[in-house]
Amino acid sequence: MDLSFEERFWEIDLLRGIAIVMMIAFHVVYDLDYFGGSLLTVHAGFWFYVARATATIFLLLVGISLTLSFSRALRHQQSEKPLFLKYLTRGLKIFSCGLLITVTTWVFLREGFIVWGILHLIGIAIMLAFPLLQLRSGNLVLGIGVIALGIGVKNVTVNVPWFLWLGLTPAHFQTLDYFPLLPWFGVVLIGVFLGNSLYSNYTRHFTLGDRSDVPPVRFLEFLGRHSLFIYLIHQPVLIAVLYLSGLVNIGLISVPW
Repeated sequence: MDLSFEERFWEIDLLRGIAIVMMIAFHVVYDLDYFGGSLLTVHAGFWFYVARATATIFLLLVGISLTLSFSRALRHQQSEKPLFLKYLTRGLKIFSCGLLITVTTWVFLREGFIVWGILHLIGIAIMLAFPLLQLRSGNLVLGIGVIALGIGVKNVTVNVPWFLWLGLTPAHFQTLDYFPLLPWFGVVLIGVFLGNSLYSNYTRHFTLGDRSDVPPVRFLEFLGRHSLFIYLIHQPVLIAVLYLSGLVNIGLISVPW
């Protein structure tokens, strides 16, 4: 199925929208636990795996979307030098959003503030993945290797915080959101492999009926197309709704992101 340059793959937006819904559901439970003292736990069991599955979907889609964007740009006959600047700018933009969350959580939380969350990771991953976008099976091998290395260093502690971005943490390190390059960049690379395998040359290489006009699908696609904006605003909105509904009790300082 050959698509026009401007046409989007509806299933990618759909999956991203599903991940948005999963993220919001998890954060409702998280906020109830953090503020309201609910008996639900988010650090183990069902909700822990919901959070990990949500992050995995997002990061796989980051890799797939990078290949789609790259293929579309090449079909417009753009050279790789301007393309690098494009991905550098995009990566820095998302990384800057991560820094905004760092500053916000430091102001309101101090202890447990987000040093290296998922937006920091995505911003850096976009820049690091650019030289690898045309690899095929190599990205699968690299991705598995990065994940394995990340699992290997998971319990390694260091005496300084300068390697948090890599996955090496000081003893007793605490944060609300932590996605280091090891192992999570490996998930992005596997997404690049999937994108090159399933959507090479900006063409879908499998049969899929069009369900983009089904109302629930259309709604999830809308969420998926605005995922960054929703990510940035959803927690303040959730906290306000839960507070006004009386389900949580928020102090003047304790406002987690």
